[in-house]
Amino acid sequence: MIKKMINRLSGIVLSLFLASCAQVSCTQESPVTEPRQQEIVPAQPGTFAKGADVSWLTQMEREGIVFTSNNGVPTECMKLLKEECNVDAIRLRVWVNPAEGWNSADDVLVKARRAASLGLRLMIDFHFSDTWADPGHQQTPAAWADYDLAQMKTAVGDHVSEVLGKLRDFNVTPEWVQIGNETRGGMLYPLGKIDNGNSNFAELTNAGYDAVKSVFPDAKVIVHIDSGNNLGLYTYVFDYLKNKGGKYDVIGMSMYPENGKSADYVNQCVSNITSLYTKYGKPVMVCEIGMDYNQAEECRDCIASLISKGRETGHLEGVFYWEPQAPAGYNEGYGKGCFVNGTPTVALDAFKD
Repeated sequence: MIKKMINRLSGIVLSLFLASCAQVSCTQESPVTEPRQQEIVPAQPGTFAKGADVSWLTQMEREGIVFTSNNGVPTECMKLLKEECNVDAIRLRVWVNPAEGWNSADDVLVKARRAASLGLRLMIDFHFSDTWADPGHQQTPAAWADYDLAQMKTAVGDHVSEVLGKLRDFNVTPEWVQIGNETRGGMLYPLGKIDNGNSNFAELTNAGYDAVKSVFPDAKVIVHIDSGNNLGLYTYVFDYLKNKGGKYDVIGMSMYPENGKSADYVNQCVSNITSLYTKYGKPVMVCEIGMDYNQAEECRDCIASLISKGRETGHLEGVFYWEPQAPAGYNEGYGKGCFVNGTPTVALDAFKD
């Protein structure tokens, strides 16, 4: 009799376990659901973001780069940034058909799921290119090269919907989505160049905006420009978008202060944040910041000052460090990371306050 009762109880426990697996998709990649595991509390959406763009991460891991805590313990990079640097958000760039696969939709999904499992907020940064998009490079993806405006708008919308749809399928919800990267002159050249005098860039931006809202209605859409200390670049783009009916929710900035001049950059940037909000009624996100890795103390003070003064305006929504985990000289010369030998310097201590 006792044996039958034990077997029956075992069967009930097993059934409950299998039912729970069906609900949470018990795969090797799923977050740990062991009840004794400390519950991960996600960062609160809508609060000031202290973020990092770590898009190189999977590539660096493939190359054998290891990250360690200040106590010398090997630690996954996003976890390290969260626990030792108080980072609460991750930014990830997306390329359309990258030659080596890095920053593809599938590569982004791997990193985005990892961020979500750690309770980190997420920004997705669409470059609309097969490679880097920045002020000097806004190259149309090879597969889209011969498209007219109608076809390009469809391609933009489909690309955004596909990538965000993959995230939604795994219950990953971005808080912010960038449509274009450092688009001071437009994107998807030559069709989407602003100085063509037409509404193409605005229409392409709107195609991305509408696609974002169709998948994640609450996500904030960012239009992102470089050189946050240069107001003229911003009024050029956002006057254009205002006149052409361009849609966005947040103004994105990049800022890379020169050594010894960071205080001036901060003051100019903060002044611009106020001016832009007054003129366009939109808050600002510093989507990229970085300084020479040899200037960790100045970088720390720069970010701390930007956060303090920016928050005083009431219009700065967060700051993201660009590829902090990159070693000096990585990827043919990037020298603005803030890790040395795989360990954070003091640069991100500004996020701890």
